[in-house]
Amino acid sequence: MDNENVSKNFIEQIIEKDIGEGRCRTVCTRFPPEPNGYLHIGHAKSILLNYGLAQKYHGKFNLRFDDTNPTKERSEFVEAIEEDIRWLGADWEDRLFFASDYFGQMYEAAVKLIRKGKAYVSDLTAEEIREYRGTLTVPGREDPFRERGVEENLALFEDMKNGVYGDGEKVLRARIDMASSNINMRDPVIYRVAHINHHRTGDTWCIYPMYDFAHPIEDAIEGITHSVCTLEFEDHRPLYDWVVRELEYEVPPKQIEFAKLYLTNVVTGKRYIRQLVEEGIVDGWDDPRLVSIAALRRRGFTPDSIRMFVELCGVAKANSSVDYAMLEYCIREDLKMKKPRMMAVLDPVKVIIDNYPEGQTEYLTVANNLENDALGSRAVPFSGELYIDREDFMEEPPKKYFRMYPGNEVRLMNAYFVTCHSFTKDESGRVTEIHCTYDPASRGGNSPDGRKVKGTIHWVSAAHAVRAEVRLYENIVDEEKGVYNEDGSLNLNPDSLTVLKNSMVEENLKNAQAYDSFQFVRQGFFCVDVKDTTPEHLVFNRIVSLKSSFKLPAGQPSAGPAV
Repeated sequence: MDNENVSKNFIEQIIEKDIGEGRCRTVCTRFPPEPNGYLHIGHAKSILLNYGLAQKYHGKFNLRFDDTNPTKERSEFVEAIEEDIRWLGADWEDRLFFASDYFGQMYEAAVKLIRKGKAYVSDLTAEEIREYRGTLTVPGREDPFRERGVEENLALFEDMKNGVYGDGEKVLRARIDMASSNINMRDPVIYRVAHINHHRTGDTWCIYPMYDFAHPIEDAIEGITHSVCTLEFEDHRPLYDWVVRELEYEVPPKQIEFAKLYLTNVVTGKRYIRQLVEEGIVDGWDDPRLVSIAALRRRGFTPDSIRMFVELCGVAKANSSVDYAMLEYCIREDLKMKKPRMMAVLDPVKVIIDNYPEGQTEYLTVANNLENDALGSRAVPFSGELYIDREDFMEEPPKKYFRMYPGNEVRLMNAYFVTCHSFTKDESGRVTEIHCTYDPASRGGNSPDGRKVKGTIHWVSAAHAVRAEVRLYENIVDEEKGVYNEDGSLNLNPDSLTVLKNSMVEENLKNAQAYDSFQFVRQGFFCVDVKDTTPEHLVFNRIVSLKSSFKLPAGQPSAGPAV
């Protein structure tokens, strides 16, 4: 096998075999979300995989909402999912579909199965159906209504459609094999009665198809050639194949399963996220502590970083978990050469330079990114009153503390050498002002006499600084204790969000817009919050800190092409 074939994932190998054997001429894939919540990082893998396959083989990619369960579906989720997919860069062009588009065809498909003797109406309750189904070691028992005649079944099914029966009174089951070793093949329910208003069809229907019946029909109608899904559907594939075979589709779609993307120590379950939202623990499905795609976008992750992450995870047949640190690695890699490095003081304390000319302001030229000259430079105002971070000053420092303390000389980044000589405190003992003197000959941060200083501190001019709210995010669950408690509840981290309301940022950030991102010197990468920022109130979300313990495996490239 040549190197090119070795590099292909197993799905690509299947597709190329199908093309080579003439099974299909044009590849058509789809992403089929249920509109009952927001998408998360695992869905991003499926989106990019399906779209990437269509692109690679010059085929088509469909977006189709599987809206067959109206109890939890809302138009809000439809709109959010469309925005997420568009943001990731997957283009469905004019091929936006809904399962509800095909409800009429699905009803006719069910009628066809009844006429073939392959489906029947049952009066058993859901509990009785589970009991009759058997277990992994005990075969199922035949439904007492399994031998109803075709005409009776047709009449009953039409009555179900016409609203004669209440919820749960009757179901339509496929007639397959109650002794099958695969429980999914033991006469599965394919239609149920549900008097629920649908977000698109309203009250037109009071019966709805089950997912395992609807999905293969949708794929077949749309001409999907390769129905790529995650591993939990592997045991459902025989039923998928049975449906398309019994309904006699000329070119049946092929289902292929791949491993899900599991991130360690994160919450992806819709039930848990919905609970966090409803209890006000987070401020919505897009709270930056979550890993929904909307949350990652709001926090400041980029489509390129998500694509890099998915590429590094690869496509496999066996489930495995990926450390969240890999996702953080990808956003650092994406941003570090693209974004300007700005000065922001998160917990400010004032510094007064006593010998600086009163009322003077000078503008210093500062490189936007020392690793990327293409980003150019900017002018930063400097004056006799500054803000520095409170952690950069200590009254009585320990050994090897090289920042500001009484008697020590430090460098103000890109500016001057200054020496602290005094400070003041309030009644509680908190430092309120630090007094220094500066060396005018050290402009630019270097002394003409060659003396060295070990500490360099970032700062902002007090007269020009812009007040901002800064939000520091940590994992919403306690990583040391795990995601779930013994009772199944979430093990929440009480320190997942720290809000700093009086941070000071340099004036060059005053016109920053939603989603603009920057590196704050020594602090990390930050993004302007889209939800709470106003022209009068800047809010920054920390995307990720600067340091990471994550390292790529030996031989793994730092980045690759998008899936």
